Amino acid sequence: MEPFGIYTLANDVVYDQLVALLNSIEVNVGTDIPICIIPYDEKLQLVKQEVTSRQNVCLFENKTSMQRWEEFYNQVWNAHPKAHQKIQGHSKWYKKSNLFRKMSAFDGNFDRFVFYDADSLAMSSLDRVLEKLDDYDFVFDDWEHRKPTPVAALNFSLIEQKISLSESEIRSQLHCSSFFGSKSGIFRDNQLETLRELLVDKQEYTWINNHSWWCDADLFSYMTLRCNHPLFNFTLSPNGQDRTGNCADVDPFVNINNVLYNQDGLKNIHRLHYMNYPSIDFTRVSQGEDVNIRYKNEFLYYRFLKNPEQKPKNIKAPSMMAKTNRFIKKAVNKIKTNMGASHFLR
Repeated sequence: MEPFGIYTLANDVVYDQLVALLNSIEVNVGTDIPICIIPYDEKLQLVKQEVTSRQNVCLFENKTSMQRWEEFYNQVWNAHPKAHQKIQGHSKWYKKSNLFRKMSAFDGNFDRFVFYDADSLAMSSLDRVLEKLDDYDFVFDDWEHRKPTPVAALNFSLIEQKISLSESEIRSQLHCSSFFGSKSGIFRDNQLETLRELLVDKQEYTWINNHSWWCDADLFSYMTLRCNHPLFNFTLSPNGQDRTGNCADVDPFVNINNVLYNQDGLKNIHRLHYMNYPSIDFTRVSQGEDVNIRYKNEFLYYRFLKNPEQKPKNIKAPSMMAKTNRFIKKAVNKIKTNMGASHFLR
């Protein structure tokens, strides 16, 4: 076991984002921190090439762990009525997603770790996270607890009836799964089996709001709430310097030497998260296409940090032919999806 390391989840589809993340960690976090990439799936040709080019990066190879988490997610999902509803999209989307493989970080070789989603850029040291891990088992930095009640991760009224926690108490336990610090071994087999029994046998899947049942972050919030381990979220810190934004599509930041700071007070942010942007946008902008991504110049800086000669010199709008081809492809895919749904509904 190593005392500390970093995990992410990736495949070749997010290759450009992965390279940018790795470079940003090297510059803004540390050059010698071990990094382990959990495979999203078997599309790993480019990822493996990148791993061999970096001394401190490896590929997570514990297939037993990945299977354990997939089986857990499958069992929980299949207990939910939505898994069996004949409605276009629900089951199909779920079966194509391996996002919960990120939970294999709890089975890895780092005693303590931080996980970054691959669609992120590291922007500051992790010293504050490590300090908090001395006193807490989970450390987060997000604003999930501020979501309106109808779209919050958990069903506040139901949980209050079952275990007498107030909405404010539950809200303080909500978090995302795109960035978190924790420790190895928290979710051992017996703990996971207990959670499975609660979710499936006792139908506590109803504690998770129906609008987003398939969301890995919401299930993760349920798990940490039920495990009752000490949890810290920087956005709920009494120290105002800890409370910052992190989302590229929402929060305003200031760039100082290619490091972003919270616009209000120039506070350090842990990472920039490009949530809500599809991975293809980053592939296209890396190839020189003008794409509507906030902070795309920062992305390009880190993406081509080690090979600046490959960085696009001119960002151009896509050609009419490219737009037409994409429109046709999208239309064909939609027709195929509708045909599949029609067959499913028979």
